[in-house]
Amino acid sequence: MSTAPVESKEYEVAFLGGLMERMLLIRRFEEKAAHMYGLRKIGGFCHLYIGQEASGVGAAAAIDTATDYVYTAYRDHGLALACGMEPGPLMAELFGKEAGCSRGKGGSMHFFDVKRHFMGGNGIVGAHIPLAAGTALAIRNRHEKGVVLCFFGDGAIHQGSFHEALNMAAIWKLPVLYICENNQYGMGTDFRRVSAVSELFRMGASYGIPGKQVDGMDVLAVYEAVHEEVERIRGESKPGFIEIRTYRYKGHSMSDPAKYRTKEELDAYRQQDPILLLKAQMTGMGILADEQYREIDGRAKRLADDAVAFAEAASEPAVSALTEDVLCAPGGAGG
Repeated sequence: MSTAPVESKEYEVAFLGGLMERMLLIRRFEEKAAHMYGLRKIGGFCHLYIGQEASGVGAAAAIDTATDYVYTAYRDHGLALACGMEPGPLMAELFGKEAGCSRGKGGSMHFFDVKRHFMGGNGIVGAHIPLAAGTALAIRNRHEKGVVLCFFGDGAIHQGSFHEALNMAAIWKLPVLYICENNQYGMGTDFRRVSAVSELFRMGASYGIPGKQVDGMDVLAVYEAVHEEVERIRGESKPGFIEIRTYRYKGHSMSDPAKYRTKEELDAYRQQDPILLLKAQMTGMGILADEQYREIDGRAKRLADDAVAFAEAASEPAVSALTEDVLCAPGGAGG
């Protein structure tokens, strides 16, 4: 996907088309994952990104995965696809197959791709935030030009690891952009009920880190905000903080019926669907007809179907794989 901005906030047709391709691929992949989960092809936890496509796609378009890094939490399917990972190995990972991106051992929460600098997929809330600071420290010490994007949900804001990491990043002047994907709910609790500060982007100010809030349903607004911050950080080597206000259309996980929110609220956010918003923007520019949109959507659906076929055909891991890729301190667990 092209990452070059065009002057005066005008965008090349290919760039906008790439954004639409990625968002539709994520939507159709996630819908297929939900279907496969219902058929019991996928086990364990499964957190879908439906509704949040603009957040991951807009942010990923603002970086270069050859030099920059991405960390995220357990709702990682969308960001993995936004960063260019192939849907086949991702679906195979959900199926627990050897051909999965983590050899079938990580599942939904642990997508990973070292070549694309996609560092996961982390299942413990907030635990990856200091890891992003560590990668940023390595970039600084090696005098590289990379920037680290660290995504987390509004529920991670109150973890000690968030505050400790931001403090260190500010003190050490690390090239890391912390991005809070505020989808309004920490599991089933409205974030306003548990946060004394409802404008979460202001929390960076405690550590001298500039913060901003962006409409996470508008992929171009996300791209512009992240691109601006990434370029600033690349030049200054000082951290940044963005709160992306987004919304998930599905429950927290596949086991969540999401009865804590009203139908009216959900319907209101569906009127702001990020895919339909970009479609309207492109149609208004005269660069996307309904037939072209259907063609893009058709390709996304075929890629999702192909991903399932790939996962179905892939081999189960050998029993011996249980003891592979396991790290242990010398002398055993107590060594």
